[in-house]
Amino acid sequence: MSFSELGLIPEILQAVTDAGYTEPTPIQRQAIPVVLAGHDVMGGAQTGTGKTAGFTLPLLNRLARHASTSTSPARHPVRALILAPTRELAMQVFESVKMYSKHLPLRSTCIYGGVDMNPQIQELRRGIEIVVATPGRLLDHVQQKTIALGQVEFLILDEADRMLDMGFIPDIRRILALLPSNRQSLLFSATFSDEIKKLADQMLKNPQLIEVARRNMVSETITHVVHPVSSGLKRNLLAHLIRHEDESNQVLVFVDTKFACSRLAHFLERHEISADSIHGDKSQQARTETLENFKSGKIRVLVATDVAARGLDIEDLPSVINFELPHTAEDYVHRIGRTGRAGKKGKAVSLVSAEERHRLADIQKLIKLEIHQEVVPGYEPEVDFFEGESGRRRKTSAPTARQQAESSSNDRRKRPERPERERTAPRGRQNHIAPDGFDFSKPYEATNPIAPQQATAAPASAGRDIHKAQRPIAFLLGGLGRKA
Repeated sequence: MSFSELGLIPEILQAVTDAGYTEPTPIQRQAIPVVLAGHDVMGGAQTGTGKTAGFTLPLLNRLARHASTSTSPARHPVRALILAPTRELAMQVFESVKMYSKHLPLRSTCIYGGVDMNPQIQELRRGIEIVVATPGRLLDHVQQKTIALGQVEFLILDEADRMLDMGFIPDIRRILALLPSNRQSLLFSATFSDEIKKLADQMLKNPQLIEVARRNMVSETITHVVHPVSSGLKRNLLAHLIRHEDESNQVLVFVDTKFACSRLAHFLERHEISADSIHGDKSQQARTETLENFKSGKIRVLVATDVAARGLDIEDLPSVINFELPHTAEDYVHRIGRTGRAGKKGKAVSLVSAEERHRLADIQKLIKLEIHQEVVPGYEPEVDFFEGESGRRRKTSAPTARQQAESSSNDRRKRPERPERERTAPRGRQNHIAPDGFDFSKPYEATNPIAPQQATAAPASAGRDIHKAQRPIAFLLGGLGRKA
């Protein structure tokens, strides 16, 4: 089947040909005729299979009757609203809209947070038919009365499971209340939980469910592997794996938190691996520059939080590494969906410690796949990694009184004598040495302190100088406070 058999107008067919596409994907073959017929749709397919074109092409086809070359803003009201959960995904959808509508006099724009609103306001004032937006920034414009939604004919929720889940529901409901009831609504996503499906049924009118593959299924072109490893060795194993990859291969690494994201990128840089990070605390300009550097090959490794799990469209990305497994199993599907796109091969690697085994079990249950586990020599996991059943850690039995006594005796024999002040220091002020050698308990002390024996051998005047140089540091600044 070709695109010309789907009932699309010549202007859109020309844009599809210019983009180099010849045959529609399964989701496009099934969704486009249904959308053109005016039905509400819930569309599900794994990432990288053409969902965006599956709703963009029929949307433009139905809006073509409103196309106008007039410069009057009144001739260009907002007729289509596309909502996306992240800025990156919104920009990706917007690029698709521009590409497929280049032969039609239809105007489109993308509005999202993290940037100045004034350029967006000026863009909206000149008249826009298609608005791609994140919910928060759209509501900002609604509050400022810089956008009118009274003539919206089409509503599209991309990545609907995330849009309707995890706190987005109130914003979505506020937006729905502003839209005409007589509209066509489309929901597209790679995953649909039963709860989300029930909620979507309340928002749509007799929706048709289109699923081209088993729900929550991952692409068959992706190879999965798990490396059991101790949590303390994860960073070193990551650097080891990247060094043994082809230097031309780029890697996308996922972590859970913003702090871990920046610190891991810094760790890789110190080990002479070009890397950068992207997370929610970065400005939109910094995020855009980092993504462009990664896509152009200037950066080999991009460390990201789940803000990048949806919306990143990188051609020929060979592998994705889960430095930490996601808390939600569905996010695994979106993370690894950044590789193996459009039928190309990809590799999904996960570094799993003992405390993450329950997450691994949830992921395997969701995707209905037993992931191969491979221990890398020199980077073995904790001794209890393979214990227990169904990926849950087995509780270790409490040591006997004799074992406790023997352990305490051995510790006293092995542990060197500590200075008096260290033995009596409060528990909250004990030394904490980071893996990279940074001592969090001594952030302001010199890196090469004077040895005690040198201090005792020095003359009295030198002792006064040493005492003066080592004045007590305030407790709130990381010191031990004044001596009693």
